[in-house]
Amino acid sequence: MSEPRHFLRGEMQEHVDMSRHVSWRAGGQVERLYQAADLADLAVFMQTLPQNEPLTTVGLGSNLLVRDSGLRGTVLLTHGALTELRLEADGTLYVQAGVPGAKLARFAAMHNLIGAEFCAGIPGTVGGMLAMNAGCYGSETWSHVVRVQVLTRSGELVERTPQDYAIAYRSVQRVDDDGEPFPLPTDELFVGAWLRFESGDGEASRQAIKALLEKRVASQPIGTPNAGSVFRNPEGDYAARLIESCGLKGHQLGGAQVSPKHANFIVNVGGATAADIEGLIERVQAEVEAKTGIHLHPEVRIIGEHKNHG
Repeated sequence: MSEPRHFLRGEMQEHVDMSRHVSWRAGGQVERLYQAADLADLAVFMQTLPQNEPLTTVGLGSNLLVRDSGLRGTVLLTHGALTELRLEADGTLYVQAGVPGAKLARFAAMHNLIGAEFCAGIPGTVGGMLAMNAGCYGSETWSHVVRVQVLTRSGELVERTPQDYAIAYRSVQRVDDDGEPFPLPTDELFVGAWLRFESGDGEASRQAIKALLEKRVASQPIGTPNAGSVFRNPEGDYAARLIESCGLKGHQLGGAQVSPKHANFIVNVGGATAADIEGLIERVQAEVEAKTGIHLHPEVRIIGEHKNHG
C-alpha cells in the first residue's frame, strides 16, 4: 500500500541547550529538538525517525536533569504541542500529555468536577504525571485514569487501560501476558489520557486549588530554579525531615544548594552545572544513609552521558 507523502509542520532545532528547557536551568546540549505542531504532526514525525534514534520526551522539564556532556538523539517537546483538553460525553476528561497539572485542575473545577485539585501542586505536565504516577497531598494520578493513549515509534496511536500497567508509589511499569511487570517500553510514549473525577462543588474546588498554590508558595522555593521534590518519601517518613535532621539544609556544592526553605528541594542559586546538582543529590543520599540507615531514592530523572575522565 503506497502512503501519501506527509510534511512535518513542527520546528526542528539542532544542538540546543537543554538548560533552556528544564526548570533547573542547568545541563548540556541535545543533538536535535523537535517541537511538534500537534498530535497528528508528532505521529508523522515518529514515522520519520530511524529505529535506533534515542528519543526523550520533555514537558515542562520540571523533573529532569540533563548531564553537562549532553544528550544524544532527539528530544520531543510536548508542552505547547499536545495541549488538547476537553470534557467527553461520558463525563471523563480527555487531556493530552503537554497540559500542565495546574491547568487540568482548573479545567476540572470549571466543569464542577472534584478530586483534581492535587494536580495543581504538581509542577509538570500530564505526560510526566502518567509516566511516574505523580501525586501530592495523598492523591495520585493513576487513581483517576480510565485509559491512556500512547504513540508508538511507527506513529500508531494505541489505547491502553490501567490493567496493562503495574502502578505503585511514583512508579509505573507495563505488565506482560503473565502479569509480570517490566519497565515502560522506550518505543512508545504517553500522549494523552482519559481521567475520571467526581461531580461536585466547582467553587469549593477552585478555593482548594487557590489554598494549595498558596501553601506551595509559602513552603517551597518557587522563585529559584528547582525541579520540585528531589527524593521520594520513604515509607512512613518524609525525605525533607530526614535531610533536615542530618543538618543538610542550606548545604551547597558549586551553584547547587539544598533549599533553606524546604530540604527536599535542590535549587540553582546561580551558575550551577548539572554535575553540581547531581553531586549534591549523591552527597545528600550518602549523608542520610550514613546517619539514618535509610537510602533515599531520587524521583527526578537524570539523563545523558557521563563525561569520560579517561
